[in-house]
Amino acid sequence: MSRPQHFPWRWALVLGGLALLSGCGIFGGEEEEDPPAELVKFKPTLEIRKAWSASIGKGTKQLRLALVPASDGTNVFAAAHDGKVAAFEALKGKRLWSTKTKLPLSAGPATDGELVVLGSSNGEVIALNAENGRIRWATTVSSEVLAPPALSPGLVLVRSVDGKLTALQRSDGTEAWFVQQSMPRLSVRGTGSPVVAGNAVLAGFDNGRLAAYDMSDGTELWSTLLSPPSGRTEVDRMVDINATIQVIGEDIYTAGFQGVVAVLALESGQLLWSRELSSYNGFATDFLNVYVSDSASGLLALSRRSGSENWRVATLLNRDISGPAAWKNSVVVGDFEGHVHWFSATTGELQARQRAGSKRITSSPLVVGELLYVLTDDGKLHVFRERTRKR
Repeated sequence: MSRPQHFPWRWALVLGGLALLSGCGIFGGEEEEDPPAELVKFKPTLEIRKAWSASIGKGTKQLRLALVPASDGTNVFAAAHDGKVAAFEALKGKRLWSTKTKLPLSAGPATDGELVVLGSSNGEVIALNAENGRIRWATTVSSEVLAPPALSPGLVLVRSVDGKLTALQRSDGTEAWFVQQSMPRLSVRGTGSPVVAGNAVLAGFDNGRLAAYDMSDGTELWSTLLSPPSGRTEVDRMVDINATIQVIGEDIYTAGFQGVVAVLALESGQLLWSRELSSYNGFATDFLNVYVSDSASGLLALSRRSGSENWRVATLLNRDISGPAAWKNSVVVGDFEGHVHWFSATTGELQARQRAGSKRITSSPLVVGELLYVLTDDGKLHVFRERTRKR
């Protein structure tokens, strides 16, 4: 069995020179890597089949990009690092259009059914017409974009890796305002997407802060430090909020690296509950639970009400799993070898496993109705559905 070439926490960004550090080269010398867990044998209790698949473009092995499929409920949009963006009918996979942007795409797409917006490794932000893929506008922000943008009726909100949140006019991409948080010298590679909630936009930062800003002018509404940095080394003090937050009703769900999983009040940022846990890949929620992929590739189900642990899966340790997706009565993650794993949302029992090619699955799967969409790092989109038996 092959080994993951680099675990996510080993990709870091030093702002002193914006130099990427990876693997053993961060601190010098060789480091022992814990081997990935062997896949366990099991009897499937869920029948899964592949509905369709498509090649988007050429991917990348090492960059750990934020290229994720997105949907407006009817169509699905996906992109590859070589600049290609494509749209498909969600159900049958008919390709509706394909556009070559010629940009080193690194984040997105994000869509609301009218615009399709993406970011690049060079800080370009490009907006396409969702109906035909034609370019509406393109602009440049201050640094690399490693989180899908957020769209509102008047703005496009972009998080860049230098700690900035930039608001662009939806009509032409011109800058409306920006805010910036202080950045630590060392941080995990990646950022969480901003989230629009009413007249506010929420964003997590690499200094461990979650903040809310007024959409009209960027005025800070509140800011909460979720997990103060601690420890003697800069690695110990990394507290990035890289997982995209979720807003459900009046509550905000968030997770941080070497920090906590927490729920805050939307109006004030007041902490309602927190649980010490390290996560960078994201989380999912359903009516009862918060599902979290932790930094060692454990998968946990926490009570939405209290944060208490309902179950934990340790059979995928060090397999560099993606963030989870809640799908029907299952929780789904991908791993570094392209395997997709289904677990019972009630018990954590392994239900099914399918292969989506042989390349790593970095981004969380996307759920659209009855279908599950998985994008592998080589630029291929794979779509799964539950096999239903005829009566």
